[in-house]
Amino acid sequence: MDATANTAATVIPSVDGVVSHDELRRSGEWIASLQLPSGMIQWYPGGHTDPWNHVEAAMALATVGMRAEAEKAYQWLIDIQLDNGAWHNYYLADGIEDSKFDTNCVAYFATGVWHHYLTTGERGFLEHCWPTLRRAIDFVVGLQRPRGEIIWAQRADGDPWSYALLTGSSSISHSLRCAELVAAELGFDHDRWTEARQRLVAVIAEQPEVFEPKDRWAMDWYYPVLSGAVVGDDAAKRLSDGWDAFVMEGTGVRCVSDRPWVTAAETCECAIALVATGEREQALRLFEWANALRDHDGAYFTGIVLPELIHFPAHERSAYTGAAVILAADALDGSSPTATLFTDHG
Repeated sequence: MDATANTAATVIPSVDGVVSHDELRRSGEWIASLQLPSGMIQWYPGGHTDPWNHVEAAMALATVGMRAEAEKAYQWLIDIQLDNGAWHNYYLADGIEDSKFDTNCVAYFATGVWHHYLTTGERGFLEHCWPTLRRAIDFVVGLQRPRGEIIWAQRADGDPWSYALLTGSSSISHSLRCAELVAAELGFDHDRWTEARQRLVAVIAEQPEVFEPKDRWAMDWYYPVLSGAVVGDDAAKRLSDGWDAFVMEGTGVRCVSDRPWVTAAETCECAIALVATGEREQALRLFEWANALRDHDGAYFTGIVLPELIHFPAHERSAYTGAAVILAADALDGSSPTATLFTDHG
């Protein structure tokens, strides 16, 4: 996979006064400790994984210079891809926990592959992943409705769900863009994917009412901005309009607007969205708050309940939370080839 590898050392991000290069590397090492011999990265010791969070963890590993571990994670997905191009929703070390196919989880492979290429410059990696990526994206696009939205999941028997989700479709739009970039780099046609993405972005930006109502969830608030489906003044207004509903001052972003549950992953993802709208100081504040959930060994607690200050779920420390912190640090640091992947949607 590394026939044309870029041998330059990875520039590990840092955020002055919040978290150092060495501390983020330690967080990456903690994530890597959850990787099984197969390449699967568990959410937590003995836990399950899903393809989306698995890919996010792989991106974080590459960001802190752990390229071999990241490539092992992608190889696991290559090895277990189904004939229809999809992956099941949740996997355990010894089998399948949830057999449905989540389109957002399937599409995210493309985001991870493009991120890894930006990190390493390894064209051979793109070539190796291309057949898997092509089948995955074709599966996802096959579940697009004529109006533009993409059904959020399909049952293992082939029966699709009846609705689409705004968060999932927003993330898919970004994954489709990454897939287009991979195809263009390798010289393959991607017109069908481009047309699918354009219709998807249009319905997200202009007809959000077609999606299943999930207004109380923070991800439905910031994901259209994080993904680049909503940009410019509209993006800034969207984040401003939802700020009071979702942000607990001094602590972070609520998972849902009507509960005092703050999660580090949502806080860091929202911080990245703020970077995309030019609100770097606001983003830095959120990032600082999220780092209050850092543990002594570099892991991050998933969330906290206020005012009791009880970690939830049950003292859980999750790989995807540590990964979100690393990716947010990369966006704030701004010096790596991947720093603008989620912030520059031009």
